[in-house]
Amino acid sequence: MATIDAQGLREIIERFRVLIVGRGNAGKTTILRKVCDTKDQPEIYDAEGNKIDAAIVEASIKPGEHNITDEMVFKSKPGFVFHDSCGFEACSKEEFEVMKTFVSERAHATKLEERIHVIWQVTPLLTFHAYCIPMDEPCRTFQRAEEKFFLECDTGNVPVIVVFTKFDALLPVAYGDIKKQLKGVSPEERSKRIAQRMEELFTNTRVWDRLCDPKNRVRPKSSVRLQNMNKPDTDCNTLLESTTLALDNEALRFCLVSTQQSNLELCIKCAVTTLVGHARRQSGPLGIDYGSYQYDIAKWFAHLEVRKRLI
Repeated sequence: MATIDAQGLREIIERFRVLIVGRGNAGKTTILRKVCDTKDQPEIYDAEGNKIDAAIVEASIKPGEHNITDEMVFKSKPGFVFHDSCGFEACSKEEFEVMKTFVSERAHATKLEERIHVIWQVTPLLTFHAYCIPMDEPCRTFQRAEEKFFLECDTGNVPVIVVFTKFDALLPVAYGDIKKQLKGVSPEERSKRIAQRMEELFTNTRVWDRLCDPKNRVRPKSSVRLQNMNKPDTDCNTLLESTTLALDNEALRFCLVSTQQSNLELCIKCAVTTLVGHARRQSGPLGIDYGSYQYDIAKWFAHLEVRKRLI
């Protein structure tokens, strides 16, 4: 009888590689630290694996001094490798072409472990960019470099997750809009109405329609909204969940989940999602393969020794 080691799939891809794209002050560094559950600075390595000064990849560094090929690794979660784009408000044509080439080459790399496995586009929400999208500047719209990213970049099959940061910046705007309507209502109803107005404000921007425009070469697989990221009790679990479910390759899912062994909720959701799909495939006259069911549940918990027996 032969055996298949579930953890063996993890060895196919030793590290999960993320390209995080967005302008300076979009919250990229905060996101990475939250994902890796640390306040420490990352260790930085060049393309040849030589350790370099972390200051080189600071988010607000002068244009031209940042190298997108550098790898950022946090000691707390060494299974992650991050590549950081420069702030797009400072990008020259040459810098944009460097980024564009990097994305294309890493999206189509022959070796799976060398590819970028996902792109997080981070934008503060009220600026409505792609990448990490901050929402705290309502008068600003897409910059030309960001439009070019969606129109021109070849991301292949790499999923793009849009991360709207600073979503809480919409709260005072929403409150101001409906302040008179909140008099005399219960705290629960008050919170509900403010949340509804925040959703209306976001919808009215039509930012999601713009990101998904058929003319764009890059279209996001999904989006998440992050708020209050400056507070110590917030996390990026929604981003990790959205990223995991956006991955089509099961080995990549294993890789991502195994870097987050402490995230039990994510392990459970992956197990349930896989189990539902497994049940649909197995419905029929042959009955239920309970051994496969048990394996498909347990294999997502990377701290367990799980083996599937084949006869």
